[in-house]
Amino acid sequence: MPALNRLRSFRRSPSLRRSSSRSLAARTVALAAAVLLSACGVGYRDDDFGSCSMADQKSWLGSHMNDWYFWYRLSPRPNPNSFASVLDYYDALLYTGTDPAFPADRWSSSESTESFNRFFGDGATMGFGVAVAGLEASLGAPLYVRYVEPASDAAVKGVERGDELVSANGRTAAEMISANDFSPLNAANAGDRLTLQLRRAGATRTVVVEAKVFDLTPVQGARVVASPNGRLMGYVMVKDMVSQASAGFDSAFALFRSQGVQELVVDLRYNGGGLVSVGAALASYIAGARGFSGGAPRTYAALLYNDKRSSNNQSFRFENRANALGVARVYLLTGPRTASASEQVINGLRGVDVQVVTIGDTTVGKPVGSLPAGYCGTTYTAVNFESTNARNEGRYFDGFDASCPVAEDFTRAAGALDDPLLVSAAHHADNGACPVIAASKPQVSKAEKAAERRGWRFDERSSLLPR
Repeated sequence: MPALNRLRSFRRSPSLRRSSSRSLAARTVALAAAVLLSACGVGYRDDDFGSCSMADQKSWLGSHMNDWYFWYRLSPRPNPNSFASVLDYYDALLYTGTDPAFPADRWSSSESTESFNRFFGDGATMGFGVAVAGLEASLGAPLYVRYVEPASDAAVKGVERGDELVSANGRTAAEMISANDFSPLNAANAGDRLTLQLRRAGATRTVVVEAKVFDLTPVQGARVVASPNGRLMGYVMVKDMVSQASAGFDSAFALFRSQGVQELVVDLRYNGGGLVSVGAALASYIAGARGFSGGAPRTYAALLYNDKRSSNNQSFRFENRANALGVARVYLLTGPRTASASEQVINGLRGVDVQVVTIGDTTVGKPVGSLPAGYCGTTYTAVNFESTNARNEGRYFDGFDASCPVAEDFTRAAGALDDPLLVSAAHHADNGACPVIAASKPQVSKAEKAAERRGWRFDERSSLLPR
């Protein structure tokens, strides 16, 4: 790609991150979590309930799904007594894809309330902090580290994107790829250890990382670069749509305004989503006055619940942001992990006629979201609503195709001057067209991609929460 070395750095700012039994006691914990999450701006419900017996949990779950689940009319109604656990019963309640208008539900999930609260309330997570390019890997090919959380122990120990993973806790990369199972990289508890064998430039090293609770870094790498033809381009990666991203947005866009950028590149390739309000804030910084009509804010996203819960329907609107750019065109770097609230940014901007040029690969396809509900220490994020934009466009279950399909190069730093996705955005900004890139594999249709990806084990948190 001849343009790779012609992008040049203009100004860099530092990465931005935040400093940082249903007995009576169990019920108190759950209610405290609900209060905290509400205070932090996360939609959350916690119902009145009795004991934490399996029978009571199943009874509550069946009632909750019948009342709130988006596909309650189409979903199975199995006998709760047929299941050995509450979570098995939960899985059996999920819609299986009987209506041609909707694929089967692969989005509803559950996790401990502690984990949910940590992520969406505190802006933190627990783990090793290292992620690999497992979705893209094939037998016989290298398995690369694709992302390292900046505040994790993996980052402290020097693990970097572009390291080739040879083995993890004794399991070889080939074994993990063959089984489509990368679970050794997931920590069960703080203090767990992960032994990595890594290769770079022909040299192999062993690194032992420890699972810890660490702050997320939702906004990273804000800087200004110049395209080959001298156009000033603002670049920023947005990794997580959590409330702690707000300060990072304002700092990044203040930099872009001060440097007079002419083009904007927002890197959403690993953004699995989060809060609707945070996506709306990002879109407002991008769209500026285009998010308003006659002084009135236009709709960013409408959330539409089932017919029993239509009174919960709500709209999020574009907002006035002092450092908004108000660009007519924006470049969004996307891929097979761009989901939920990050896809909503694409749809929301297109709804107010901002030209969205997507660079990379087709997104996940998740135009639905959840109002989380807690019971007995578990938070259920069953699908409760669908999302549409100001033009009533939605149901993009097959994802958004890339305007310029470009393969990632995991040996190059994301957002670096030689990152093929950023280079391709610069080429389009200069020439008004995608670069000509030889395809590494035959092109397939969006429907074929969607069918393939529905069998993938999604390896980023995928969330669209109505706050």
